Amino acid sequence: MADATPGTTRHGRALWPLALLAALLPLAATAIAYPLSVRLELAPGCNPFIDGCVSISRAGRHGLPNIVFRGLLLPAAVLQALCWIVCPAWLGTIGAPRDALQRWLPALGVGAGAMLALYATFLGTEGEGYRWMRRYGVFFYFGLTAIGALVVSDQMLRRLRGDARARRIAFAVAAPCMLLPLLGLVHVLLPLWWSSPAEKNALQNVTEWWGGAILTAFFFGLAWAWRKTRFRAELHGGDG
Repeated sequence: MADATPGTTRHGRALWPLALLAALLPLAATAIAYPLSVRLELAPGCNPFIDGCVSISRAGRHGLPNIVFRGLLLPAAVLQALCWIVCPAWLGTIGAPRDALQRWLPALGVGAGAMLALYATFLGTEGEGYRWMRRYGVFFYFGLTAIGALVVSDQMLRRLRGDARARRIAFAVAAPCMLLPLLGLVHVLLPLWWSSPAEKNALQNVTEWWGGAILTAFFFGLAWAWRKTRFRAELHGGDG
């Protein structure tokens, strides 16, 4: 048997590529699937961060873009869940006390990963039941990931204040996460001022794209923080 003991020693395997891949795969999924959908005339072309002409789901809902989208999101769901599982160990290495919120991080992460996998699995399928699973899969993925990101970024701001480099690391992860509650309010409240369904839909699409970008930025920041703090996993052989 073997067990992994994360730490900040120079020995063992660096874990920052895990967080980097957790960010790169969703980014690649949308960066490849959406232009491909536009080229195949499966989705309208625009700047979705401004115009909101298409949702993230529609960017990879049909045909070859759907295969690419799901093929990249499913492993991303696993990698992101693994990041949340080891996050409490990393927070311990930077001096964060083990509190109730940290203890819930692995459960939140596994839940978020499961919801992302559910969403990716049923994207492109038809029927009310399938639409329900897609809709609530992405809703709970965003919500659970946002909670975890806020917990981790708060601890980083509290603990990584020893020098200028540490402050930059903390800010790089925390700043995007601070925008998530505001973005959620925009998503819920601003459509109340529009009577046109098309305008409401466009606004919700825009907030969805920005929310996805912020969560992706979080994992990029986490990868940077793990690299700068030399977060590693040490493998130890079992006694029997």
